[in-house]
Amino acid sequence: MRIGELSRRTGVSVPTIKFYVREGLLPAGELTSPNQASYGEAHVQRLRLIRALLDVGGLSVAAIREVIVAVDDPEQSVHELLGTVAGGLVPRYDREPHAGIEEARKQVAALIAARGWRTYPGSPAAEALAVALAAVDEVGHGSFIEVLDSYAEAAERVAKADLEYVARNVAREGLVESVVVGTVLGDAIFSALRRMAQTDTSDRMYGQAR
Repeated sequence: MRIGELSRRTGVSVPTIKFYVREGLLPAGELTSPNQASYGEAHVQRLRLIRALLDVGGLSVAAIREVIVAVDDPEQSVHELLGTVAGGLVPRYDREPHAGIEEARKQVAALIAARGWRTYPGSPAAEALAVALAAVDEVGHGSFIEVLDSYAEAAERVAKADLEYVARNVAREGLVESVVVGTVLGDAIFSALRRMAQTDTSDRMYGQAR
């Protein structure tokens, strides 16, 4: 297909497709003449992946390039590939850390050790958790740490469901797309479910009998 048809099929404008090619995110089409190129289904799939990473995942072009490199590297295991993607989805905190950040990092390290998680203190996700715990402590709710283990148990169950969903995809690009959609939209779904469950629990605990 020509670039115009590729644009129509994917909903990505021609200038944007050309930009992705220049940035190394999308392979160039096969030249059929000096001014014409042909594109195939692989380009359709790659554009779907790029848009998922950009629109759903909110990744920068540089971060997307890292993911694309991982996808195209057959030496990377699926675990390494998914780690690259998941790492790009975790927010980074460049501002000055809270005063209690070091204590919070110790709490995160203790949680990882206690649960035997195959991750490490200082990872993007661990650092994001430490920043959140430090913020909670700063506003006078340091005792929130008491429910952290319950959160971790719930997270393990959700993570298992996530990865079982991801495992249905065989193609590497499909795996990446599943991680992005499952993580970003899954966060929104889980957050909504949590709010609903809180409303129900609040009514049962504190609401007046009807």
